[in-house]
Amino acid sequence: MNRDEFAELSAGHALHALSAEDERAYQAALAADPEWQDMAAQDVDAAGLLGAAVPAEEPPAAIGDALFARIAQTPQIPATPAQEAAMAPPPPRTEAIQTVARQKWMRGMFALAASLVLLVALGFGAVTVNEYLTRPASVVALQQIEDASDSQAATAELASGEGTVTAFWSESLGQAVLVSDDLPALTDEEIYELWFVRGEEAISAGLYRPADGDQPALLEGDLQPGDALAVTIEPAGGSPTGRPSTVPIVVIPTA
Repeated sequence: MNRDEFAELSAGHALHALSAEDERAYQAALAADPEWQDMAAQDVDAAGLLGAAVPAEEPPAAIGDALFARIAQTPQIPATPAQEAAMAPPPPRTEAIQTVARQKWMRGMFALAASLVLLVALGFGAVTVNEYLTRPASVVALQQIEDASDSQAATAELASGEGTVTAFWSESLGQAVLVSDDLPALTDEEIYELWFVRGEEAISAGLYRPADGDQPALLEGDLQPGDALAVTIEPAGGSPTGRPSTVPIVVIPTA
């Protein structure tokens, strides 16, 4: 039995939706491979959360009645004597068909519901999944940096004395993000350019125009140990020379 097959049985067991045969197969697989104990325990926990959060409801009996009424009204083509002689054992009883269908439905619903429970448990109840998955790259990077074991941060005032820039970086990730507060407004012909200052060399790390709410700025490229982070005001397309064309408005060392 592979992992996917066991996962289906584990989901059904947690929901008490297995037939006697499937339950035996589940118990045998669990005993043969103790590594699946964690999966089984997680399914039971998820089923418990579902049971606590969702009131129990029976599926409408009218659905099954209507289905079997339609089957009873459907014309059947009689088998020939030769076909009857070659027929396999009698088809499963209606109860068996219902049991298999119910198991498949329950397993599918369990997978969906367990996913929803997981999303809520992770704290996504306040935002939609779509909003989470479409977060700007700078926001994702800032979260990764803050979660890194070597995360560091430093704040510096602008050279003009108005506004501040806070740098967040992680050398293990090779990433740096700047969060600004009250940067000077720019004309349409201007833009901020970000730089890695590495010794005597300044390496462009992308252009930045603050949106509403001063969205974080992700520096493009790899942060190296000892780099300083700088911001200059350049023409709208960026520095025409590939080097800073103005004095940086802020420089933040990371060493």
